[in-house]
Amino acid sequence: MEKNKIMKVLVGCEESQAVTIELRKLGHEAYSCDLLPCSGGHPEWHIQGDVLKEAYSGKYDMGIFFPPCTFMSRAGARWMYPTAGNLCPERLKKAMDAKDFFLKLKNAPIEKISLENPLPLKVVGLPKETQTIQPYQFGHEFSKRTLLWLKNLPELKPTNIKENYAPYLPSNTGGKKRGQKYLHKNISQIESSKTFSGIAKAMSEQWTK
Repeated sequence: MEKNKIMKVLVGCEESQAVTIELRKLGHEAYSCDLLPCSGGHPEWHIQGDVLKEAYSGKYDMGIFFPPCTFMSRAGARWMYPTAGNLCPERLKKAMDAKDFFLKLKNAPIEKISLENPLPLKVVGLPKETQTIQPYQFGHEFSKRTLLWLKNLPELKPTNIKENYAPYLPSNTGGKKRGQKYLHKNISQIESSKTFSGIAKAMSEQWTK
């Protein structure tokens, strides 16, 4: 795409509108899309409905997707393996359904695509990620490892590296029991999945040049 062209962007599985708002600030025609109503304050930019329908519509120049990670994430290992070495069939089925959704977004007919997720369980078998980023590389004083799968997009460059940081959440379900210190003790799944403002700004500025 030519430099400075106004882009039509689908920001999928984003009710917070963090990335959508940053893209709009730059003049791009961005729309958030989620099954939930938006919490970002701009319902006029929000499509409440099926993100796959939008992703396969042929209307968008770029897709930035945040597919659900609950059943694929390594943080949920204790539920995938309730006893040593034994998989939970119901949990695995949900994880593979989530993988199917992830791959459908990855293969959508959009020229430029980014998908974001935390570190997945090996048993899920997601494709190898393109890049790993941390909030402390983008102006936030905490860590929360995030993986990106990119198609026709450059890797994100750090914008403001912080030397001192703490985990945003426990690294796994046993972290609290081990006395691990972290930033948020009581946070909902929706809140914990919101895109950090520094990362949202970097995505918007670096991927639309």
